[in-house]
Amino acid sequence: MATPPRKTANDFDPEVLRLFDQYVHGMIDRRGFLSGAARFAVGAAGAAGLLAALTPQFAAAQQVKPDDKRLKTKYLEFESPEGYGKARGYLARPAKAKGPLPVVLVVHENRGLNPHIEDITRRLALENFIAFAPDALFPLGGYPGDEDKARAEFAKLDQAKTRQDFLAAAKLLRGIEGGNGRLGVVGFCYGGGMSNFLATQLPDLDAAAPFYGAPAATADVPKIKARMLIVLAANDERVNAGWPDYEAALKQAGVRYELYQPPGTQHGFNNDTTPRYDQTAAKEAWAKTLALFEATLRKPA
Repeated sequence: MATPPRKTANDFDPEVLRLFDQYVHGMIDRRGFLSGAARFAVGAAGAAGLLAALTPQFAAAQQVKPDDKRLKTKYLEFESPEGYGKARGYLARPAKAKGPLPVVLVVHENRGLNPHIEDITRRLALENFIAFAPDALFPLGGYPGDEDKARAEFAKLDQAKTRQDFLAAAKLLRGIEGGNGRLGVVGFCYGGGMSNFLATQLPDLDAAAPFYGAPAATADVPKIKARMLIVLAANDERVNAGWPDYEAALKQAGVRYELYQPPGTQHGFNNDTTPRYDQTAAKEAWAKTLALFEATLRKPA
């Protein structure tokens, strides 16, 4: 039997996508989504089907197997005295690295270190980077294997401590074995906001590629020394509302940045586990991210 084609954002009413965005970001609960989506489906079962269709399919989208022989991967714990005390992340590097390599910190969405972000980390390692993805949920037991449970746990985090955990991760990576002393960061949604934040806090950060994340505090933008690739979706009212002020601050501070905002895209368009994925835009965004890291991180510090 032939496999049915994967659904895309065009298969859903824009209002359903808006409801889903509210749901995954904690603005409404599951019942709220089902109630709102029922108008676009046949009964409650149909609304549940819409939710199921929008839920990540990790196995179907995996690009690099966890046991890929070209890579060395492991979970690494590290100290975070100003944060939760101890943190953990997923480390991936080429199995046969030649010489010191640049390092990239990968920041997940608001569900912790799920299989998709681990796959992103392996993809970076295959591009000849050392990549490390901390799990903000580690202090609460780690990613629970269920996206709804992960979102619920994420809401319990003390974000002041979590930010310190990511700063501790950046400090760890500065001196990691096999690194060349250069550091970049890429993050998605929550991770995009964290990437913007880290750019204001790390004067020695070389590059940052925040994907559809909350902007950094305007007052802190003059602290940014990294080159920035700002990736935004076209249809993302919630995040895009903060862009004009952020761009004005970047310009005023003389920050080197590029905006990539492909037309017709939804929030989360780089995530190939959901129908919001846009293959063409994601491919270009990934190419631009790699080009930024090649240009800024490949030379020794």
